[in-house]
Amino acid sequence: MMPPLVISIQSQVVFGHVGNSAAVFPMQAAGLEVAAIPTVLFSNQPAYPTLRGAPLPPDLFADLLRGAWERGLPQRAAWLMTGYIGSVEVGHLVADFVARAKAANPDLRYLCDPVMGDHGPGLYVPAELAQVIRDGLLPLADLTTPNSFELGHLAGRAISGMADLQAAAAGLHLAPGATLIATGCMLDDSPADHLESVILGSGGMTRHPTRRLAVALPGTGDLFAGLIVAGLGKGRSLSQAVDVAQDLTSVALARAGLIGASEVVLSDPDFRAALLTL
Repeated sequence: MMPPLVISIQSQVVFGHVGNSAAVFPMQAAGLEVAAIPTVLFSNQPAYPTLRGAPLPPDLFADLLRGAWERGLPQRAAWLMTGYIGSVEVGHLVADFVARAKAANPDLRYLCDPVMGDHGPGLYVPAELAQVIRDGLLPLADLTTPNSFELGHLAGRAISGMADLQAAAAGLHLAPGATLIATGCMLDDSPADHLESVILGSGGMTRHPTRRLAVALPGTGDLFAGLIVAGLGKGRSLSQAVDVAQDLTSVALARAGLIGASEVVLSDPDFRAALLTL
């Protein structure tokens, strides 16, 4: 029996762990097959003193998508996930690909991680690309994993309490039956020194607090989304997958803080061992 196939469309770097370079390994280590399609190819994440590479030209990206169709990947994939996109033109190509893939494979589930900003840097993609994500990708999503800044930007309101989360979820124009996982939330009633992931969907609402670490690094959301897909692909419930993703992301962040890394690291022995038991 072949393992579940995941198509992962997001950034890729030569050095470090962000985008596909953070999300692919956990899914593969958990036993999933992954087809990774890059939206950008960089030497490293942008916080370093130098940055080489570039977003993929739209014609090259479209050619890679064409190759995915030629191999029959959308028709047999169990999951499709998208993260950092890099350009408006590629954003439109991604939206078209997701729509066609879901039409060709009704069992395909799509996780949209709307990577566009955070509380520190603010919005770090063009506003037009954020609009493509909001209007072109989110309505196709079965799951979406915005951080609290991204959710606030998409919904046009600050997120400070559960009422804000519920109103924001209602305003995202998600497809019927879609589920929102709001990540990195510090709500007015969150436990002290904790962040929360909050699941809001047709099955109700659940809150998942985790201790807040004194480290915030690139790649965190990419790793978290990959771990959710890994958990779901191995038969965990959504709540279980979120709990596992939070625990293992915390392990990766703690290791990064210990060694002074500039992004999440995937080398912690406990982290790697846990992936084999999903």
